[in-house]
Amino acid sequence: QVQLVESGGGSVQPGGSLRLSCAASGRILGINAMGWYRQAPGKQRELVAAITSGGNPNYGDSVKGRFTIDRDNAKNTVYLQMNSLKPEDTAVYYCNANVKYLDRGRVLISDYWGQGTRVTVSS
Repeated sequence: QVQLVESGGGSVQPGGSLRLSCAASGRILGINAMGWYRQAPGKQRELVAAITSGGNPNYGDSVKGRFTIDRDNAKNTVYLQMNSLKPEDTAVYYCNANVKYLDRGRVLISDYWGQGTRVTVSS
């Protein structure tokens, strides 16, 4: 199967920066879109940013101009550079990937999620 492992979360003061990473592993044949979502306490999970296999990004309105998503296809890894962080960015951030993989001789495509990494922005 496929696993997504996130890293880079933590605590930072307002105005600070963090960089999240998410590495996919397993019997991967290719990865289509990859993205980051977040869920704050009491709120629904929302899209933060996504990027196609060709490198075209898409951002949620609340992070445009502050966050940058990119990916390294050779490493099956997606990154999220977060600058000018605000308290309202506090949430658990989840990586998502649409993965083509090999399973018992079959080629399958499924969405996978990471376990989440917590980001806290507070003074």
